[in-house]
Order: sequence, then C-alpha cells, then structure tokens
Amino acid sequence: MTPLRIGYAGDRDIAIWCLQFLLDRNVRPEVLLLTEPAKASHADELRRMCDHLPDDRVLAGAEFRRPSGVELLRSLNLDYIIGIHFPYLVPPEVLSVTKGFMNLHPAYLPYNRGWHTPSWAILEDTPIGATFHFMDSGIDSGDILHQRTLTVSPSDTANSLYARVKRLEFEVFTEAWPLLVGGDFHRRAQVAGDGTTHTRKELFTEPVQRIDLDAPTTARALLRKLRALTTNRSDEAAYFVEDDKVYRVQVAITEEER
Repeated sequence: MTPLRIGYAGDRDIAIWCLQFLLDRNVRPEVLLLTEPAKASHADELRRMCDHLPDDRVLAGAEFRRPSGVELLRSLNLDYIIGIHFPYLVPPEVLSVTKGFMNLHPAYLPYNRGWHTPSWAILEDTPIGATFHFMDSGIDSGDILHQRTLTVSPSDTANSLYARVKRLEFEVFTEAWPLLVGGDFHRRAQVAGDGTTHTRKELFTEPVQRIDLDAPTTARALLRKLRALTTNRSDEAAYFVEDDKVYRVQVAITEEER
C-alpha cells in the first residue's frame, strides 16, 4: 500500500500527541501549517518534530491561503491535510488541493460547532464528544468520518471536561487514521440546521457571564453557569457586580460516596 502524503496543520498539546502518533508510524508530513506566532502555544515544538522539512515548507498563520501557499500545497500532491485544533477557516482553493482537509474537533457534531465547546455543552446540556471530519467552507459543518460521545459528570467544569475531551479526541484520531489509510470509510453528511454553533465572542457576553444577584433562579441553573464558565482563564468566569466592583467566580467540585 502506498503511504499517504499528508500536510499537517495544528496547535495545542493534542496536536503534539497526534503528530507523534503519525511519526511513530513513519508518516512524515510534507508540509507544516502553524498558528501565527502571537496566538500559537506549541508551534516551536511542532516545528522541531518536523525538522525534516525545509523552512519553505513551514507556513505560519494565513500564509497557507495566500497564492504562494496555495501553489505550494498544490505542488506537493498531498492526499490529505490533517488539521488538529487549527484555528482558521479554509478557503475553497485550499480545500480543493487534496482529497480532504481533515479536522479534529472537540465536540460531538453537529452540536457545538465553533468555540468553547465544553462550556456550551454544559450551559445548554447538549451532547459532547470528539469528531474527526472533512472540512468545508463552513464552521465545523463538513462530512463526519468518525466520532464518539462522552458522558458529562455533575462534577465536571468546562476545564475538567476539556481535558477529558482532548483525551477522547486522541482516541478518535487513532481510530480514524486506519480508515483514511485503507480508504474504506463512510462519509456522513451533517444535516443543515441541526445542532448548535457558537462564535468565540459569545461566551464573553453579559447575558452569559453575569450573575444577577437579585434575579430568581434555581441552584441547578446557577451551578450549571458556574461549572460552564470555570475554565483556565479568569476572564471567562461568571461574575457579579457589587458596589461598582466586578467579582469573578469559579468552582471546584469533588465527588464522594454517600
């Protein structure tokens, strides 16, 4: 069987795990697409892992969708580009240069397309999981190749759930990879209008984050908000206002036997 020729696009620790999985199987990317330096967390490590690549086969930020980047990708005769938490929309001229620009998404599509998937799964009580899918011109709306769901615990915050989802993402990727290699897979289209989509800025709106100290609510609803907005960033936390001061609130939940 002829080895697949791939490009690799990604960031975050999950991108390191998946790239190492490929390298362990002697799959070496022909080109590397990185997040722009100001926003990247693991670009340097990914570059070191792809030290077989010359500098002109490493594209940062939007370089992959400029004419020179598109021409480079087209010239490499790639089978697929593997995207792991690659935070860019991919234009049609890039989508068309391979059999598929694949994306590993921390959600159980069609639910929670877009950003902050664990937070919205808790806030809206929607399914959560991991999905490996073909990208199209929309936001996480392409055909699904493989996915698995995850059960949310009452003790989960968005932060703990995200850590669990990333581990599931890696499992989904390792299960999906042989399907790509063998070419024996079924593409399942997402139904337009199904599921949910959220932009990055939605989480930071007052109706989502603010706790009205005088508004009637239930303990369940308040706890859901606090869990959903407990991440690794204080500016994503729920807050209340008292005496013209803002107070951020995060929670820690410990499960124990009764």
